[in-house]
Amino acid sequence: MLIGRLLVRVQSGEPHERPVPGAPAFRHFWDWLSGPGLRSLAGRTWGGSVTVRRWIGVVLIVVGLSAFGWIGWQFWGTNWQSARIQREVLGETEQAWERGENPTVKWGEVEGVVRIPAFGKDYAIPLLEFTGYDALHAGFGHMPASAPIGGVGNSAIVAHRTTRNEPLRRMPELDVGDTVIIETRTQVFTYRLITAGDALRVRFTAGWVLDTIPRNPEPGGVQPPQEEGQRLLTMVTCAELFHSDWRLAAFGELVTVKPKPAR
Repeated sequence: MLIGRLLVRVQSGEPHERPVPGAPAFRHFWDWLSGPGLRSLAGRTWGGSVTVRRWIGVVLIVVGLSAFGWIGWQFWGTNWQSARIQREVLGETEQAWERGENPTVKWGEVEGVVRIPAFGKDYAIPLLEFTGYDALHAGFGHMPASAPIGGVGNSAIVAHRTTRNEPLRRMPELDVGDTVIIETRTQVFTYRLITAGDALRVRFTAGWVLDTIPRNPEPGGVQPPQEEGQRLLTMVTCAELFHSDWRLAAFGELVTVKPKPAR
């Protein structure tokens, strides 16, 4: 959430007060405003039944409820919505694979299913081509400019940490050696993490983590091996549970590729 601030500067030497035309009349008005005049106005009724103060109270309550409602929807409502969407996409993906097809759903083209055993045996989140943030409603997004899953280079996938069913909420719990399994229609790719889930925090502008050979500009900073021909996976999510300009990034390397049996 972006909160604007209005900054007022008073230039040095400029008078803070200026003469007000009709100053006596202004003083009379101020006396009325700070005395019983305003109180009598606040006590008057609108439409013969509702006071000004009551209307002000109603407005404040409505504004407060609207704000809490928006926050509630973002942090709980979108989780419920995306959990339903992801179940539907998983079902459609399974059916399409049985027909020998790669499915395309409302949120984009489905490339596979991400499984992270450290998050439980039931963890299965769709992986879509990232064509915009709408794709993240349905799960992970695969950055199209990065390497294909299992390909030479750096395959980058991103997901929400909070909201949208929170696919990577527990990212900081991941350790070196944990696996990330990506199942496609024809193959199963297993990556092993070579950096922990909370080992690297970068600004959201740090595009180097998506490079074919990621090189950390910070001397001695976390980065994967610098080898030509390696097959990397990079996972990126928010570093905090609320809005943040910082990201967590974890690197993994491909260890196995297994064909799926024909159906």
